Amino acid sequence: MYAFDIAADDKPGLYRDLTAALDALTDGEPDAIANMANAAALIWQVMPDLNWAGFYRNVDGELVLGPFQGKAACIRIPFGKGVCGTAAQTRETQRVEDVHAFPGHIACDAASRSELVVPIVHDGRLIGVLDLDSPSPARFDAADAAGCEALMAVLAPRIA
Repeated sequence: MYAFDIAADDKPGLYRDLTAALDALTDGEPDAIANMANAAALIWQVMPDLNWAGFYRNVDGELVLGPFQGKAACIRIPFGKGVCGTAAQTRETQRVEDVHAFPGHIACDAASRSELVVPIVHDGRLIGVLDLDSPSPARFDAADAAGCEALMAVLAPRIA
């Protein structure tokens, strides 16, 4: 069993410690699904005010549900559809303060109000996306986006 002491009240410290914990947790493990599962569980455990944390994998040009924590979710998302599909198509992080204002938002959980989606790219190939949802509007800021991008930079080669 792993135990990580990560304080959520200091955002720079949270992402520094979370990145170190993810690095330690996935170091040397070659199985992508195991690494995504542990990453989702770690993020869910440490990050406050989430109602969903997980991954969608790029399978033949479509996002397919991967390991996650939270309520049951949409299984397949086409590129360009919703927040996840937009992140996959553009390969740009999507930080949405109000999902109800996002054109074409896919509501897997009606309680979600804001969303952060980070594309995971390794060697120029889109592996998938990290998807975080919150029941609070404007939950995610630029520091969250940068912190999650750093997390995915550590994880990407371990799930490629």
